[in-house]
Parts: sequence; structure tokens; C-alpha cells
Amino acid sequence: MKISSEERDIIQRILQHHAQGTTDMTPEMMANPVENYASDKVLEAEQQILFREFPLILAHSSELPDAGSFLTNNDTGMPLLITRNDAGEVQAFLNVCRHRGARVEDRPCGKARAFSCPYHSWTYDLNGSLRGLPGAVGFEGLKKDEHGLVPVPAFERFGLIWVRPTPADQPIDIDAWLKPMEEQLNGLDLGSHVIFESWKLDRDMSWRLALEGFQESYHFCHAHRTTACSNYLDNQSVFIQHYPHVRHAVPLPHVVDLADQTPETWDYRPNFMTQNYLFPANFVQVMTDHVYVHTIIPTGPGTCIFKCQMLIAEPPKDERAERFWRRNYDVVRAVFNEDFEIGENIQKGLNSGANLNFVFGKNECCLHYGQTAITDALEQRLKVPLAL
Repeated sequence: MKISSEERDIIQRILQHHAQGTTDMTPEMMANPVENYASDKVLEAEQQILFREFPLILAHSSELPDAGSFLTNNDTGMPLLITRNDAGEVQAFLNVCRHRGARVEDRPCGKARAFSCPYHSWTYDLNGSLRGLPGAVGFEGLKKDEHGLVPVPAFERFGLIWVRPTPADQPIDIDAWLKPMEEQLNGLDLGSHVIFESWKLDRDMSWRLALEGFQESYHFCHAHRTTACSNYLDNQSVFIQHYPHVRHAVPLPHVVDLADQTPETWDYRPNFMTQNYLFPANFVQVMTDHVYVHTIIPTGPGTCIFKCQMLIAEPPKDERAERFWRRNYDVVRAVFNEDFEIGENIQKGLNSGANLNFVFGKNECCLHYGQTAITDALEQRLKVPLAL
């Protein structure tokens, strides 16, 4: 299988790390203030900037299979209605009637030709246009074209649906935003995959703690001693910064066998788990034969939602295949739960005063890269590019 020059470089770096007993490092350690994980003020800024102004993965393309398919989403604190119109395009709107503010759709998903407000039956089509209102004589002079559902930027790329939860004054250039990760995301062909399982968890931990569990492998053989540890080389990862996104390549033990093969015969995916961090709060976690898509959203200074979809290349053909994928699902749920239990314990101790700062080691590269990008966004140095 053809591999990219980036993947070839990752393999070369891993083989060198294994031979020398090293791993990727940043020049210095980093101190991250504990208040970032428990402060109401910090959370307010995060919610207003990170979770309002940046695109988030909110669905897989298969969840909107046909014209008229829709989803609603309230996780970010913004009521969203996501539709596929008759032209096959994905669109998103604030799920708020333009008359008196009621939600025009309460169901989590389904299929509809129009959306009608339950309060006074103002009706909108799949493109958000206001099509009808009863007792129109009482609204003479109302301009329908100015009272459609308020659109928010929505995009379908790489088999995933991205939404910026608030309206934009100018069009967003989603392709420029995702360009650094385009090669590997495009190569996954996620649009042809199917959802094996979806789940959503409310956890008593900062969204940052949940995020950070996927950003380093230093913890694998400590937190996951009897689960994930033996599946990977211990604390030998490669981190490729594609600011503000990061590719985190975690090698399987048999990758060292490639040292005896010519580079022309190397294959990347069978030898790595790749945790692709997509700023600010998504991961596309690529296993050897399936993919997980994670979305992490804060709900309070010490609480968050963790959502995950397990994607496989095709529906299970028989009971044996079903059992195989079910075992994979059970393992990853157990591993994630180990991380979340530790994260919740960390959250309980944040106000003790034991730490003013957390220490990010030089080997925890993605923690550095992720925190730098978050700070840049909160301080307005990082923004989504606008379409020209």
C-alpha cells in the first residue's frame, strides 16, 4: 500500500527512537495553570470562543443519508438544526423560530420536508426559508426572506459533518482550515464507512482533562497496565504539528520489524494507532482496521460531554464479524473509562492548592502544541480563515 512521505518519516523516526531508546521531545517543559481546568472565567472564554467560533465535528455523513434527513444538536449550548436539502447539501441553522423563539424541531433526528414551530406553526423548508404562517393577515408587510431560520456555517468533508455553532459575518474557508490534515483524512475514505456504535457520556472532569488523555502516550503503561499497554511501544510516539492540529502516531510493537525491510515495502496503518487532533475538540483516532471520532465539549468548569462514534468499513456480515467488532468496542470503552476515572480523580483535587500549575513534560509534545493553540485562540491570535 502506498504511504505518504510524512508516514515514511514517522516510521524512520520510530525505528530510530527504538534503536536509541528515545522519543519525540519539545525543547522545554511547560507549566499549565491549574485554573485553566476549574475557572468559571476561563470556561466562559472557552465556550464563547473555542466552542462558538471554530468548526466542530458533530456527525458522520451517514446520519444524513437522504434529502430531508435532519439532526438536532444542543451540546455546545447553541440549539442547532442540521439538514440535507434537495440538492444533497448539508446546511445548519439555529433551531429557533423567528416569530417567538420556540424550537422548530425537538426530535434528535429523522426525516422531514419542512419544520413547523409548535407554538404558532410558522413553517420552514430544508433550506431554512420561511414558507408559511397561519393568520398571515396579522403580519402584513412581514418580509419572509428576512425571517428564515438563522444559518450557521456547515460543511461536509471527509465523510464528516462540521458545524460552526454561531453565525458568521463572512464565509469560512473550511478547506484552508483542514488543509494540513487533508492528505491523511482523505485517505481514510470515512464517507464509505458505517457507524458500528455511537455513545455519549457525561463526565465530572474538565473537557481539557478528557482532551489530554488522547494527546500523549506517556501514561499508557501506567493507566492502562492490563489493557492497552502491551499493544504499543512504551512512551515512543511521533508528534507532527500541523498547527493548530496535531498528528500523534503511536507505534505497535511489531513496527520494529520494518527495520529489516526496505522502505519501499513499508506500510503505515497496520503498524500504528494515529490520534489526529483536530482543533479545538475533536479527534479522528485511526486504528489498524477501524476509526473512532471523538468530540469533547465542556458543560461546566469541571464537567464535560464525551461523544464517540466507532466507524467500520462495512456492516458486519455475520455473527462472527459482529462479535469481532463488539470485542473491539468493549476494549476501547474499558480503556477510555480508565482515563476518565483518573481524570475525575484529578478534578476532585484541583481546589486543594497542591498545584498551581501542571507540568507538561518534554515528551508530552501534543499537550504543548494543543495548549499553545488554545491560548492563541483565546487571545485572538488564532482564527478560522475566511473565504476570499
